[in-house]
Amino acid sequence: MTELESEVLPLPPRYRFRDLLLGDQSFQSDDRVQVEFYVNENTFKERLKLFFIKNQRSSLRIRLFNFSLKLLTCLLYIVRVLLDNPEEGIGWSHIFWVDRKTPLWAVQVSIALISFLETMLLTYLSYKGNIWEQIFRISFILEMINTVPFIITIFWPPLRNLFIPVFLNCWLAKYALENMINDLHRAIQRTQSAMFNQVLILICTLLCLVFTGTCGIQHLERAGEKLSLFKSFYFCIVTFSTVGYGDVTPKIWPSQLLVVIMICVALVVLPLQFEELVYLWMERQKSGGNYSRHRAQTEKHVVLCVSSLKIDLLMDFLNEFYAHPRLQDYYVVILCPTEMDIQVRRVLQIPLWSQRVIYLQGSALKDQDLMRAKMDNGEACFILSSRNEVDRTAADHQTILRAWAVKDFAPNCPLYVQILKPENKFHVKFADHVVCEEECKYAMLALNCVCPATSTLITLLVHTSRGQEGQESPEQWQRMYGRCSGNEVYHIRMGDSKFFMEYEGKSFTYAAFHAHKKYGVCLIGIRREENKSILLNPGPRHIMAASDTCFYINITKEENSAFIFKQEEKQKKKGFAGSYDGPSRLPVHSIIASMGTVAMDLQNTECRPANSSKLALPAENGSGTRRPSIAPVLELADTSSLLPCDLLSDQSEDEMTQSDEEGSAVLEYVKGYPPNSPYIGSSPTLCHLLPEKAPFCCLRLDKGCKHNSFEDAKAYGFKNKLIIVSAETAGNGLYNFIVPLRAYYRSRKELNPIVLLLDNNLDSLLQCGIIYADNLVVVDKESTMSAEEDYMADAKTIVNVQTMFRLFPSLSIITELTHPSNMRFMQFRAKDSYSLALSKLEKRERENGSNLAFMFRLPFAAGRVFSISMLDTLLYQSFVKDYMITITRLLLGLDTTPGSGYLCAMKITEDDLWIRTYGRLFQKLCSSSAEIPIGIYRTESHMFATSESQISINVEDCEDTKDVKEHWGIKTGHHRNSCSSDQSEHPLLRRKSMQWARRLSRKGNKHSSKTAEWISQQRLSLYRRSERQELSELVKNRMKHLGLPTTGYDEMNDHQNTLSYVLINPPPDTRLELNDIVYLIRSDPLAHVANDGHSRKSSCSNKLGSGNPETRDETQL
Repeated sequence: MTELESEVLPLPPRYRFRDLLLGDQSFQSDDRVQVEFYVNENTFKERLKLFFIKNQRSSLRIRLFNFSLKLLTCLLYIVRVLLDNPEEGIGWSHIFWVDRKTPLWAVQVSIALISFLETMLLTYLSYKGNIWEQIFRISFILEMINTVPFIITIFWPPLRNLFIPVFLNCWLAKYALENMINDLHRAIQRTQSAMFNQVLILICTLLCLVFTGTCGIQHLERAGEKLSLFKSFYFCIVTFSTVGYGDVTPKIWPSQLLVVIMICVALVVLPLQFEELVYLWMERQKSGGNYSRHRAQTEKHVVLCVSSLKIDLLMDFLNEFYAHPRLQDYYVVILCPTEMDIQVRRVLQIPLWSQRVIYLQGSALKDQDLMRAKMDNGEACFILSSRNEVDRTAADHQTILRAWAVKDFAPNCPLYVQILKPENKFHVKFADHVVCEEECKYAMLALNCVCPATSTLITLLVHTSRGQEGQESPEQWQRMYGRCSGNEVYHIRMGDSKFFMEYEGKSFTYAAFHAHKKYGVCLIGIRREENKSILLNPGPRHIMAASDTCFYINITKEENSAFIFKQEEKQKKKGFAGSYDGPSRLPVHSIIASMGTVAMDLQNTECRPANSSKLALPAENGSGTRRPSIAPVLELADTSSLLPCDLLSDQSEDEMTQSDEEGSAVLEYVKGYPPNSPYIGSSPTLCHLLPEKAPFCCLRLDKGCKHNSFEDAKAYGFKNKLIIVSAETAGNGLYNFIVPLRAYYRSRKELNPIVLLLDNNLDSLLQCGIIYADNLVVVDKESTMSAEEDYMADAKTIVNVQTMFRLFPSLSIITELTHPSNMRFMQFRAKDSYSLALSKLEKRERENGSNLAFMFRLPFAAGRVFSISMLDTLLYQSFVKDYMITITRLLLGLDTTPGSGYLCAMKITEDDLWIRTYGRLFQKLCSSSAEIPIGIYRTESHMFATSESQISINVEDCEDTKDVKEHWGIKTGHHRNSCSSDQSEHPLLRRKSMQWARRLSRKGNKHSSKTAEWISQQRLSLYRRSERQELSELVKNRMKHLGLPTTGYDEMNDHQNTLSYVLINPPPDTRLELNDIVYLIRSDPLAHVANDGHSRKSSCSNKLGSGNPETRDETQL
């Protein structure tokens, strides 16, 4: 090896440079062979074939030339007929001989010679070994009939007047036209080319039949009555149209035979053509055709890509998309791989949608279908996942591939993607807007436990409505709830706004309060021009600038509002002039939100509850008309009187005090970020964490381990109420349920134990401590998705929740369903007249075209149930409001932006009723703690009909809602689990018991008197026992069997005589009620901790109440 290496020496530099200039001469004498490829294309035949057949452009020119020759021959035939003057009389010689002029003959011979040579050349080039196949083609035979006789006349002059059926060239012209169109549309979509070609073939077939019949009958009638060309054409049209006047008829048998042949051919050929045309038309109707390129360049359109299109999904999209005025001229192109559903077809035939919605059957993974939808010219592409799939991961995979395909085909088209699983979200991170269903679902479920009806609040905010729902209802709460549901989030540049322009240079809190006081709008956040991050309630330290973008909640946007300023004297007459106290007093003006022909006064006094007079001022807060003073909202921040920034210190002090009182048994928490992220793309959130990771064996609540021997929730001795999550599997989405409940801004007193329940049966519910739980969260089960009927996907969940609702009536059960229409079955009461009235109201609102017809269902209004499909509108709204997803994620706690606030709630107690109105509360919160209220969760007592477990139903009390409203504060004296033996309350029960007694007395001869009396007492006692008592005994027996104490279950009461609803941004003069829960956006406690750490303790003295140090803890949930 070393010898070989020594023999090969590197060349000197001069040789290497010379080789670079002159080339390496040593390779000139080697054995290399140059190989030429595609040499078969260099032959003369291949070159001709390339020119005449393969090349599209040259082949198209050849076919166009051939088509022109055939048309010219037909035209020359007509000229020859017009110049012909046959002799009078009947003779067969007129059929075989014609008068052909010499110049005409010369032209026809030249054309025939060219056609013959072209035909022979094409036959040679297309020859593939079977000569008979080429000879017996109809086109070849017709060419020979029309060209060879002319060529023979060159060499035999007596045959120059021989009749040659040149009119048959019309069929060759038809064949050439078909080939030419095929070449022309070879690069265009197949469906369009097939449809166009079939229509063209049908038209050409009709023309050829008429032209052949006209020329044939005219020529044969030369031996008869000598019809002119026009009369022959007239006869063919009348005959083929089956009219048959009979004024023109062939006289000799050859022409009559030709008519018979032509009719037979028409009866065979035309139906086949029509059948093919109808078939292609039906296929095109199924596939949807194409979106016109001209329309795509002149009109705007968006594309909706779905796996399967259901009527509910379609109507939600169309109603929400076209609810915005500037989108009325947009077209919606639906791209779906499945055939159009019958209900969808019926809806798209409505004139309202047929002019604006185009359905295309195709796949987003095919460039051909994306080209049909003109995706590259689209304004946006919405890609929705199939929520009804059993395997949601597979549905996400399909969505990801569609998003990739659209991004590859049209990189400049904005993408709006809906994903189901959070772990798949990072695959579509490139999309402009992404909504993850499980993230939003679990976050809303979590916030529902600490801020009641957060799901209802968010759902109403992301739906487009004018607030007209329920305005015709006799119920006051329905009118108020419906009007406030029209509030949405809007944005405007501060320098262009009449709402906020005057507050330039003022603090955010000052602007928010005075804008609400003056115009009734709720300013919730801003976005700096130099910073793209949206900040919810940045606090009083934020100074408003003209370039800021303001985000506010209102019934409509400012551009659609007309301002009508009322005099202060009118306000004083109504008694609201003193609603706001402070040095910067402004008259309470009203804003009229004009939307088309509809105008709404946001501060209409009719929105006030009819029974608000019951709220009197507490005696300790003053007497007469004098009210306790509320500090004014300062234009600039006063760091010594602000509460949000001392939240952390308050918590630490609470923790220290509690630890000192309870000793070492109390668990210690630290604040930090979760060390492990369950999936890529999860937003880091500062949370309460354990100092050390808990052992896995300690996570089982129902089984003891070496660290502890607890086997049920009672043994743990939790101080706070439990939150139980009933789910099928512990998926990654649960991370978004836990994080909002363990966020750093929640004090230690608010941390509720979370129990994950994977086995949903009565024993498991009792063991996990359901009688100690405040909320039970039921997550929709994926395994129930595979139902034969789509709407039955929620059947198992609904029945299970109904069972738990009957077993534990006081438990707050929060349920997530697949279909919004199934919410009416939650807490179902078949004999409740009030629920039936709400059902009629829902139908009436749906007939009026409302997008929120389901909002008056009591479980939804109270936040007990929601459907994640209702958040689809969040993705649709993002096309017009690109900030909606960001604001929703901030409200739900999915994202945390430094300096941005968070959603929380406070409860109105008796000590807070001196504030009296929502406007004064707004001022109190802004001046003391810099919190922005955005709505109220109100609970009212209501007299419902008794349930099925009770036999007597007082219908009059249920129907007379006005009397109920007047006495809603008085609780009913009749309870579900009442065990009273007074039979006067149940006349039907008493009547039936007497009947049983008579029956037993008749059978007294068979039994002794003691036995009969004993049986009678047993039956009566069993019948007197209500369904509530039966269920109570069942649960107690199971608890005794499991060794659990039953004391907690005895304390569970039935709170079914209340109704709750959400008021978003109510008018400032709305009266506060006892137990109202106010939604707040609290500023970030970490925003200015570093700068104001020395002032935290001094700011703790400014509380919400009248100086009571416990008020702050009571108002936090």
